[in-house]
This record gives sequence, structure tokens and C-alpha cells, in this order.
Amino acid sequence: LNDGDSIGTDDETLLRFLRARKFHLKQAKQMFRDCQEWRQTVEGVGIDELYRRIDPFDYPERAAVFDSWPLWFHKVSFDDFLRKGRPVNIHFLGNLDTSKLYKECTPEKHWQVMLVNCELLTREVMPAAKKACGTENVNTVLVIVDLKGFGLSQFWQMKTLARNSFQVSQDYYPETMGQLAIVNAPSSFTMIWSMIKPWLSKETCEKVDILGSDYRDVLLDLVDTDSLPSVLGGNCTCSGGCHMSGAGPWLDGR
Repeated sequence: LNDGDSIGTDDETLLRFLRARKFHLKQAKQMFRDCQEWRQTVEGVGIDELYRRIDPFDYPERAAVFDSWPLWFHKVSFDDFLRKGRPVNIHFLGNLDTSKLYKECTPEKHWQVMLVNCELLTREVMPAAKKACGTENVNTVLVIVDLKGFGLSQFWQMKTLARNSFQVSQDYYPETMGQLAIVNAPSSFTMIWSMIKPWLSKETCEKVDILGSDYRDVLLDLVDTDSLPSVLGGNCTCSGGCHMSGAGPWLDGR
């Protein structure tokens, strides 16, 4: 560990790296070192400086990004019986249009926004969710990806970004995704999934549920009705739209 490291040295952080390498200590230590190096050098400035420069809730191109590729954290689903909470992360990809997006936001800035959203999970979202739930048992995120209107043309636009995002998540934020629910998957997704699957570890693939349009009951088994936006079958109707609200305990004090 080095002075100034913001990777975290709490038990849960260290356990995430151990779990990712099946408790093989030498491999987990190397993964941790690689993460330290990445955090210090990514984008030429390091993740801490990048996070200071870009507020994931307030940057000039945010409206343009959300118009084309909305992704946001939305509340915390809490299981009273298990005393376990899980933040919800949502992506809508049906309107993906990078040519339109990159007229208002450079590809480089868009990638940096995606990086700070990865950092947001462990830096702000998880700690706030633990405090709000009154338990340390908030260790993973539920990711929901809506593919309504999504097809091969959108996939080719995002292929490289998606592959790089999975790599960052698996290598530098390991074991943070508890489950990935893909809803409104089109018929073409069988072919798309065959291309995506090799990018993912076996353990990650086991956390993926691919659902068609009849997904509501499955989602409501995973997330509280009040934490799920109405557009996905829940009861939440945030003022101004759930996608732009960023609703959750991580906004307290902002």
C-alpha cells in the first residue's frame, strides 16, 4: 500500500480482490498492484484527478450523454429479511447514437465519464447505501440493461466501448456486480451475446439473466417496487424523470 492510495484497504475491498482470484493470494496481490498502477496512470492523470475534474452528476455534456446513452444509479433495493441492500444501476441502449452524441461530447470525454461512473460506485454509492441501510451488507450492485429498440447497428457503435468497460469493471472494480438483468432482449441478441460472452469471466456470465419483454415479475424479485422506475414496471416516478434524477442516498449533502 502506498501513501495517497484511494483504492481502499477495508476488509470488503480486499475481499473483492481475493474473491476475484479465488483466494489465490499471489494472484490477488498482483491484481491489487495492477489496480494501483491503473488508478495512478489512467487517462494520463489518474482516477482521483479525473474524478475531481468530472462530477458524474454535473458535467456540461450530461444531457447529451443521457439523450443517447442513459446510465445512472437509482436508489437502493433493501431486503428486510436478509438485512442486505443493493444499489440499482440502469442503462437504456435503444436510442444509442454515437454519431449524434459525439457532435456534443468528444469520444474521449465520453470514455472519461464512463470511468468516473465506475469510480462513483465504490467511492460514493456503496458507502452512502451502507449508511442509509444501516448495515455493512451492501457489497454489490444490481445492473439493469434495457434493450428495447436495440439492434445490431447500435451494437457495432458501442462494441469497443462495451468491451473496454467490462475489462475495467472486472480488472479494477472486481466483484462489484451482483447481478445483471438484460430486459427487452431482441431476437438478434443471441448473436450479440455470442460476441460479448468471450469478454466476460465465467463467474460474471453466471450472474447474467437475459429476459425478453415479459420481465416485470423477475425484476420485482430483484428490486423493490418503489426503487424501480415506472418505465421498467415499478412505481417510481422521480420529478424530471428517474434517469436524470440520480436519486439515492449518495445525493445527500450534494
